[in-house]
Amino acid sequence: MLQRMQTIWLLLAAVFSFLTLRFPVYNGNKIANGISEYNMLSATSNLFLIILAVATGLVAFISIFLYKNRGMQQKLCFIGLVLCIISGWLYYMQIKTFVQGAFNLSSAFYFLIPLCFILAMRGIYKDQKLVKSIDRLR
Repeated sequence: MLQRMQTIWLLLAAVFSFLTLRFPVYNGNKIANGISEYNMLSATSNLFLIILAVATGLVAFISIFLYKNRGMQQKLCFIGLVLCIISGWLYYMQIKTFVQGAFNLSSAFYFLIPLCFILAMRGIYKDQKLVKSIDRLR
């Protein structure tokens, strides 16, 4: 299980997903009731962002242990990628409410999650191809 590279990618995706709960993605000023106030946007800022961050991390973590069922593992990786895209859209909608601000360095955690899922899916595909080629030789 651990000797497969996609296990590392899935573990990193899970860790990065759970780190978005702790570290902010965006800092800036919002205007509320005519008063400008400083806010930090993280996954804990919105209920849907919390749910999506936890779901993405759990999907990545659960798919690590499905190494014998590569088809299901690949489907779960795709679901995790879709969840990450939806949460990215929610982050974008939240960032639009800020008057001014900037991305934090810790926002790289969020942007690395889809990359890890894509690399894991690539590794799973290579494993499936290898198993099919071995089955032809028998």
